[in-house]
Amino acid sequence: MKRRAFLQSAAAAMLPLTAPGLAYGAEARLLKFIPQADLAILDPIWTTAYVTRNHGFLVFDTLFGIDGQFRPQLQMLESAGAESDGLLWRLRLRDGLKFHDGTPVLARDCVASIRRWGARDAFGQALLAATDELTASDDRSIVFRLKRPFPLLPDALGKASSNLPAMMPERLAKTDPFTAITDMIGSGPYRFKADERVPGSLVVYERFADYRPRDSGTPDWIAGPKIAHFDRIEWHVVPDSATASAALQSGEVDWWEQPTFDLLPLLKGAPEVTIEQIDPTGFPSMARFNQLWPPFDNPAIRRALLGCVSETDEMTAVAGTDSHLWRADLGFFPPASPMASTAGTAILQGPRDYDKVKRDLAAAGYKGERVVAMIATDFPVLNAMGVVGADMLKRAGMNVDVLATDWGTVVQRRAKKDSPEKGGWSVFFTSFSGLDQFTPASYVALRGNGQNAWFGWPTAPKLEELRDQWFAAPDLAAQKKICEQIQLQAFVDVPFLPLGLYYQPTAHRKNVTDLLKGLPIFWNVRKG
Repeated sequence: MKRRAFLQSAAAAMLPLTAPGLAYGAEARLLKFIPQADLAILDPIWTTAYVTRNHGFLVFDTLFGIDGQFRPQLQMLESAGAESDGLLWRLRLRDGLKFHDGTPVLARDCVASIRRWGARDAFGQALLAATDELTASDDRSIVFRLKRPFPLLPDALGKASSNLPAMMPERLAKTDPFTAITDMIGSGPYRFKADERVPGSLVVYERFADYRPRDSGTPDWIAGPKIAHFDRIEWHVVPDSATASAALQSGEVDWWEQPTFDLLPLLKGAPEVTIEQIDPTGFPSMARFNQLWPPFDNPAIRRALLGCVSETDEMTAVAGTDSHLWRADLGFFPPASPMASTAGTAILQGPRDYDKVKRDLAAAGYKGERVVAMIATDFPVLNAMGVVGADMLKRAGMNVDVLATDWGTVVQRRAKKDSPEKGGWSVFFTSFSGLDQFTPASYVALRGNGQNAWFGWPTAPKLEELRDQWFAAPDLAAQKKICEQIQLQAFVDVPFLPLGLYYQPTAHRKNVTDLLKGLPIFWNVRKG
């Protein structure tokens, strides 16, 4: 997109502001944001895509919220507590909560939302597996009767990672969890303006006047009062990084979520631009296999490819030569996690021997099957990761067919279980916030629950057994030991290839202040 085209599209997006009755005239009440990618999917329960999660936090609210110390705090709730030796939990909603359509938020809405979310989310699946009965005893009371104690219940219902435990009206929450909803009625601080959405170009939100923030607490990550300081928030999709950089420097936009690494030196020298690191856990990256179809239904083939992984090559392609911006030679847990260890990581270290990998692939039974590798070309870090990853597979002797497309298409196509010959896929490249991979509780990519697993659908009973043991572990030391076993088992099952970790900065105008840590969220942010 040319810079002039961006200016024209921005001006077009502003045209509705001249309509009678709208009060968005003050520049300080308007925030213009460049997201990491287009918002292709609206439902934050249906997908783990972060652009959808970030959208979800604007529109929806959650029962709890995790603070910067990873502790759950009350959010939509006025109280929560466990009884009967942890087998009974009572959650009580705050009074006066409303959805965007003006209807009150009721406990039965939350019950239906929890059930829908729990069908998709790894942490939610564990919670519902431990639940004997989930009911609304009155309009404001949610009751969990458990089969066994689940002390992490608040952590699950307040998680900041995908899938978002979004509370929505019962009529929407009763939608099949595997069917994405498009009716965005939440109770969060902002309303989604469906009438102004321009796919591939513009997403608009307006402040929800009836939103009731918490009247106590300190804003911290997704915990505490959510104060909406903007009347209007515009997401401008700008695929060209040079155009995005120019728009930020000139003040045409206020905040660029993920500036490309090659432009960081330029932005650091811009007098009105600030570079910040808001996610201290980094972004672990992966090549995710489709295990329903050959060749990656064969675990020996997946294991053979560990011998050609170079996390250093991957992260250098993503973030450049500044090693402060990335980490290599890592296992399956991010270094910020207490669950991280070096167990089994020797296989990822040392010189890469492609001739040996070719011999190992042949011995494992690889017969030249076509490998459809999806690469998101409009997502710079994923594009770099995918280009290096696809080349790695080719050098290993695999028959690689690169599908270069936009991230929105990857997000939609990766949900298809058809064979690669019928519109499916074999491998795609992605990254998660380290927060998503902190523990086995929320780590969707380390599940092995077959058809109910995250995209790729691995069946790995030993990983599932170890995960259950982790939930039952009596203390942190025991959890760490189990995670060492999980990592060793992951090197056997290989649900994905670990590709290293990068630290993604964000960039904004200096008059944009009070950004909270953790992820791109829009409450409490101000513009002077």
